[in-house]
Amino acid sequence: MAKETARILSEQTHQPKKIKRLIDYIQTDYVDNVNTDDLLDGAITQMLGKLDPHSVYIPKENLQLVTENMQGNFVGIGVQFRMIGDTITVISPIKGGPSIKKGIKAGDRILLADKDTLYGKKLETSKIMKALKGKPKTNVTLQIYRKTIDSIFDVNITRDKVNIKSVDIAYMLNDSIGYIKLNRFARNSYREFKTSLDTLKKNNVTDLVLDLRGNGGGFIDIANSIIDEFLEDEKLIVFTKNNKGDINKSFATDKGSFEKGGLYVLIDENSASASEIVAGALQDNDKGIIIGRRSFGKGLVQQEMDLGDGSAVRLTTARYYTPTGRSIQKTYDKSKSNKTYANDIENRYSSGELFNKDSIKTIDSLKFTTPKGKIVYGGGGIIPDYFVAVDTTTYVPSIFFRPLNNFAFNYVDTNRKKLETVNVNDFIKNFDVDNSIFNDFLSKLEGYKLSSKIKEQLKQNLKTLIARELFSDEGLYKVNQIDDKMLQKVFELEIE
Repeated sequence: MAKETARILSEQTHQPKKIKRLIDYIQTDYVDNVNTDDLLDGAITQMLGKLDPHSVYIPKENLQLVTENMQGNFVGIGVQFRMIGDTITVISPIKGGPSIKKGIKAGDRILLADKDTLYGKKLETSKIMKALKGKPKTNVTLQIYRKTIDSIFDVNITRDKVNIKSVDIAYMLNDSIGYIKLNRFARNSYREFKTSLDTLKKNNVTDLVLDLRGNGGGFIDIANSIIDEFLEDEKLIVFTKNNKGDINKSFATDKGSFEKGGLYVLIDENSASASEIVAGALQDNDKGIIIGRRSFGKGLVQQEMDLGDGSAVRLTTARYYTPTGRSIQKTYDKSKSNKTYANDIENRYSSGELFNKDSIKTIDSLKFTTPKGKIVYGGGGIIPDYFVAVDTTTYVPSIFFRPLNNFAFNYVDTNRKKLETVNVNDFIKNFDVDNSIFNDFLSKLEGYKLSSKIKEQLKQNLKTLIARELFSDEGLYKVNQIDDKMLQKVFELEIE
């Protein structure tokens, strides 16, 4: 046994030497000059590609952005911006960030940063971010053009930590139903979620809609903390198992503040990882109702590991299982390209699964039963209790994306003073009742043959985009709520 262990250790010791020797040969003897860093990056990527679809290499130039997204914050001036023409235009200053405190407004154009010209160059986003981001407490002087007063002026801003929102919006759908849209499970997500939940409770919420559509996941412990708000003490939330067979179980505590309230969880084909832990834990504990479409199907746990040169690897170290014992990881073939795995959503579309629940394939051997007798399945995502098909009535061909976005921005940008007094509820009720704004938009689409159906879709999308420009996420979600099929299902179930 001792000799075998020594042999394995010896082999392991020679593996890095083998790679280093090859790199040395290429650097000194190869016929052409080669960037060996790129070679090594490629080799690492290929190695991880032989493992599973979620073990990935993060190059050092990407690591900061990945880390910021996971931590839920970054250091900068705190604006959401878009390139309009060749100029950086503020879509909205981020709440609580340095820019909003200095009076930066939506529509402001950023011309210079510390005398570096940022307009007229069509700069890449990475170069813009480099100019606006920086170390905490460092200063940057921005030259701003404000159209509403036709004036150019300087603003000195001290860079600071800026929160990346996890909760897009939280508000009351009616007198009793609250709504929280959670877009990620970052380090700050539970704190934001709990603040939102507490605010809704002050408004006498009795039922909550937790919207996890499009939420690709994040930290498992953050998901556990959110689940704990809904489950009674000692209820199993999730358990993980590593390659040694070690099992780690997570249980709810007695700290839950919404254990008695009604609960609806919205999921779709892009709800993954931590979102599925939430949906699976609640479904397996017979808490609440899951509404939507089958989730992504990611039941693997990753750990980020530093490679010593500023890069990192996110390596799968365990599988997770819902309380009934089901793995929701969809199948993948290590011997084939991960493109097949990545195309799963497209395959669901072509098979009809996104339109019809009967097209969802289940495997009897992966059937599980909840404490109250509900049948649930493993092996490929969370199947909702109530299915809602993809809504194609709001579909707009991609050829119209740019005209819609440009018109929406220009309309708001031209009418900011007049629109400052409008609130979101008045906007929803009264915006463009005579179709004059929409007809103006249509006049700019000469040459297109538009059916009445496409016109109706364009009209709805234009209203949504203008609401987003005016009221940010609040406008976007409140306008979309009117025709949201999953929320309509919630209201139907409430009546029943």
